[in-house]
Amino acid sequence: MPAIMSSARRSAPLSTAPSATPSPNLPVAAGDAIACDLFCAVIDNFGDIGVCWRLARQLTSEHGWQVRLFVDDLHAFRKLCPALDVSRSRQAVSGIVIEHWREPAHVGDTLEVADVVIEAFGCELPHVYVAAMARRERAPVWLNLEYLSAEDWVADFHLRQSPHSRYPLTKTFFFPGLAAGTGGVLKERHLDAARAAFEASPQAREAWWRQTTGQPAPGPEVTVISLFSYENPALDSLLGQWSESADPIVLLVPEGRISAAVARFFGLPSFAAGSHAGRGKLRAHALAFTDQAGYDALLWASHFNFVRGEDSFVRAQWAARPFVWHIYPQSDDAHLPKLDAALAHYAGPLPAPARAALGRFWHAWNGVGEPDWADFSGPRALFEQRAAAWAQELAGLGDLAGNLAGFAKSQLK
Repeated sequence: MPAIMSSARRSAPLSTAPSATPSPNLPVAAGDAIACDLFCAVIDNFGDIGVCWRLARQLTSEHGWQVRLFVDDLHAFRKLCPALDVSRSRQAVSGIVIEHWREPAHVGDTLEVADVVIEAFGCELPHVYVAAMARRERAPVWLNLEYLSAEDWVADFHLRQSPHSRYPLTKTFFFPGLAAGTGGVLKERHLDAARAAFEASPQAREAWWRQTTGQPAPGPEVTVISLFSYENPALDSLLGQWSESADPIVLLVPEGRISAAVARFFGLPSFAAGSHAGRGKLRAHALAFTDQAGYDALLWASHFNFVRGEDSFVRAQWAARPFVWHIYPQSDDAHLPKLDAALAHYAGPLPAPARAALGRFWHAWNGVGEPDWADFSGPRALFEQRAAAWAQELAGLGDLAGNLAGFAKSQLK
């Protein structure tokens, strides 16, 4: 069995020196760094690791925590963190220790049981680690970070506790959400200032366009749309509408699951990063997969943003631009009530015609009906106003990392 080390990771070595018994685990004193282990299994795409990487960095940089991140797929992770060396089982990036979680039982050669243990999105902790948690003199704060949902029931289940069936441990469910009584969503303290600086600087925007697309920034008459999506049968219709638009449209497409369909529309064998294509009023640029900071800039550079899953859905809201959400599809259309719940929060204050147009388009993009760009883009000014107002309302909930850190500290007193 791996050795067990105390939570005092600030002095704990990265070696495999054994420890016969855990050291006493006293309450965390004011000013002491909180040690946190964050476990992430990359189920599909980049959403799971995207959220976990943001959370790990924010807990480290803004709250002074010492975070160790367990990830089972370093290759997927490296897309978001180019500094990562996929050949190393343990390394430090941005002040965060990263462990390659190679198999369910593996938690590193030395067990360092943290003050706070975060089990992201229901991934099952290794049994040996749970047993080590139970042997600790002071049990860690154990949080199950759930997926984001805007449904009403989330507030009722946020911070509910579940005792372990075998050990004297209690897990607390921490739910992100879009309403009061939930954990909120991730937002770094510097984000608004960074967006404002980008928007206020023509030089920064011009430099971004030339570096990202190889082209100058388009003029004010052009509508810029970013497209980050799962495969979508509605895409051909929408591309056709954009190509026949009265006004020019520039489409920015991060390389990924939608690229093959874009290539087919333009009659190209592929639409890899660096590719350009045009038809009618539509001009499209294929972008290289970017890190998270680069994706934020893409959202800020666009007038409309098509996003997918959870992480980009949240970032689109902070970008304060109109957006369209491709929610992760589930069997029996179980995702549609979640889509409607988000619409209720986001679109509720809009005038009825604009609210209906937004709902029709979101549903069409998610397989219910046909997308009508003219119908959707007509109330653009109202959507822009609502996007800015919603970002302020959402910020009123506090950010997820801050809310989580505050709760954990209250349990460690």
